[in-house]
Amino acid sequence: MSATHHLPLLWLVREDLETARRRDPAARTFLEVALLYPGVHALWAHRLAHRLWMTSPLLRFPARLLSQLVRQGTGVEIHPGAQLGRRFFIDHGMGVVIGETAVVGDDVLMFHTSTLGGRSMSKGKRHPTIGDRVVIGAGAKLLGPITIGDDVQVGANAVVVKSVEAGAVVVGVPGKPKKVAPAAREDLTDPAIYI
Repeated sequence: MSATHHLPLLWLVREDLETARRRDPAARTFLEVALLYPGVHALWAHRLAHRLWMTSPLLRFPARLLSQLVRQGTGVEIHPGAQLGRRFFIDHGMGVVIGETAVVGDDVLMFHTSTLGGRSMSKGKRHPTIGDRVVIGAGAKLLGPITIGDDVQVGANAVVVKSVEAGAVVVGVPGKPKKVAPAAREDLTDPAIYI
């Protein structure tokens, strides 16, 4: 995962716009994405809040305040301590929750009402680490200090509480990897079809 807090914010804003336009077939213009996409707005606010969080302990309260204001406006809650990679796209946004110790790789797609949450209230690492090019279906819950490998696809409403190897398709409650033929995987639009 690339560390985004060292990259220029305006550069990331442009990349985030291009990512949303490329990933969402309903996106018609950059202006439409910039003005009307709550997932993009939440991501932009998080990029600023995360910089505040990383700069100084004195700026952590303003970072949390910003994240809570954005939650009210977008329905997306991202803790400023979470580390989000490049070209991350939250489709629809409403109900998405990303906890403080979550780490998200590059080129990840996350759908509405999905959660990267904890299973305990203990201090330390308690949220998932997500690899690159992962797709997290609508309503999926990934819980605890688990690792989701690169190129994993998590089906809608799956509840994942154990680490998943790279390239797997995970569905169900509890989430379990399913075998998918390589040719079929290329055309896979929603891993939930393997439930």
